[in-house]
Amino acid sequence: MKFPRLVPIRIRRECPELVEIERYLLSELDRVAVEKLIRPGERIAVAAGSRGICRTELILRTVIGRLTSCGARPFIVPAMGSHGGATAEGQRALLAGYGITEERMGCPVVSSMEAVCLGQGPEGVTGYCDKNAAGADGIVIVNRVKPHTNFSATLGSGLLKMLTIGLGKQVGAESVHRSGVDIGYEEAIRAGGRLALSKLPVRFGVAVVENHRGRTAHLEAVLPGDFEAADERLLLRARRLMGRLPGDFLHLLIVDWMGKDVSGTGMDPNVIGRGMQQEKLKLDVPQILRIFVRDLTEATHGNAIGIGFADFTTDRLVAKMDEKATWTNVLTSAAPHEARLPIHFPTDREAIETALATCGATPTDRMHVVRIRDTEHIDALLVSESLREELRRRDDVEELAPPCEMSFDLDGNLTPWEQD
Repeated sequence: MKFPRLVPIRIRRECPELVEIERYLLSELDRVAVEKLIRPGERIAVAAGSRGICRTELILRTVIGRLTSCGARPFIVPAMGSHGGATAEGQRALLAGYGITEERMGCPVVSSMEAVCLGQGPEGVTGYCDKNAAGADGIVIVNRVKPHTNFSATLGSGLLKMLTIGLGKQVGAESVHRSGVDIGYEEAIRAGGRLALSKLPVRFGVAVVENHRGRTAHLEAVLPGDFEAADERLLLRARRLMGRLPGDFLHLLIVDWMGKDVSGTGMDPNVIGRGMQQEKLKLDVPQILRIFVRDLTEATHGNAIGIGFADFTTDRLVAKMDEKATWTNVLTSAAPHEARLPIHFPTDREAIETALATCGATPTDRMHVVRIRDTEHIDALLVSESLREELRRRDDVEELAPPCEMSFDLDGNLTPWEQD
C-alpha cells in the first residue's frame, strides 16, 4: 500500500498563559479574603482530582500553604469518583503520580471510598460526599473548567462537577450519572451541586482554565454561591481557547496516546466529535471516518475508557488495559459502550493499512490523514499532503518541514516525531 506522505505543521491560535501562577493565585485568595473564611484550628478538606491539570502540584501546594498560614489544619482528599479502580489505594496512587503526596504537600492525604448520603434534592438526584470531607470543618474545591466530554451545554466540567461526581466517590458518581440518563447530565450536575452546597461546609473553590496546549491560562478563586455562575462564565473562555483539528473531513485520524490524564474519556469528544450523546454534541469539528489509537499513557494506569470511540487499535494497548479499572469507570458513568474494544493488530503498519483500506475508493496517497500526540495537544501535528493543499489558503497554518514518508521502525510501528 502507498501511504500518504505527512507534513509537520503548527496551527497558530490564541494562547494566553499565566506564568507567575503562585503569585497570581495568592492574589486571588486575598481577593476573596480567605482569612475571613477560615478559623484557626479548623480541619479543611482540599479536594484533588485525577485529571492531568497543568501545575496541579503547585496550585494545591499554594492553597495548602495559605490555609496553613490562616491557622487551619488542611488535608487532601481524592475527588475522582470511581477512578483508580474505585479503591482508596488506587486513588492515592493517582494523586502520587501528579506529585500530590504528604511529603510534597506538607499535609496528610486521606484516601477512602466511604461516602455519606446527603439526601435527595427536588429534581430526584441523590447526593453523596467523601466521608472524611463531609466530617471536616470546611471543604475547598480545586478543579479545571472545560467542556464536558459527554454533552454540550452551558455547564461542563468544573467546580460543581467535582463537588457532585468527584467528591461523591463511586456511589455519588454513579448516582449523578444515572440521574443524568433520565433528566440530562447538565441538569443532574446542577441539581447535585445545589444539593451539596446546601449540605456541606464548602468555603471556596479555585477554578482553572487552560489553553489549547494544556497550560494554565487563568486562575480564579470562587465563593460557593458563585460556583454555578463561574462554571458557566469560565466555560465560555475555555471553549474559545480550545483547539480544532484542521479540515472538514478526515479519512483517518491517528492518535498516539489516549488516557484519563488527557481527557475524562481518554480521547476528548470535543475534538474528535464522537461521544456518548453524539446528537447533542453541537461541535465545530471535522467529520472523521476512521480513528486509530496507538497506545495508553502511563498516567492512566490501565484505564482505557473511551477506547470504544476508536475503530482500530494495537495489541499493545489492549495488553495494557486494566479491565477492572476501565469497566468500573464506564459502568459508573452509565456508558458501557466507551469500553468496547475495536479491531486490534500487532503493529501500527497493519492497523493503518487496514484503516485506509476501509476509507473508500480515493487513492490512499490522496487521503486526508492527520496524526496527533493526543487530543489535548493539537496545535502541532502531521497532516497528509492532500490536506496540506487545502490548508495553504489559511494564514494561521505554519509548515514546519517538507513532506516525509510515513516512517515505521523494524517492528512495524510508527517512529516518534518531534513536537512542542
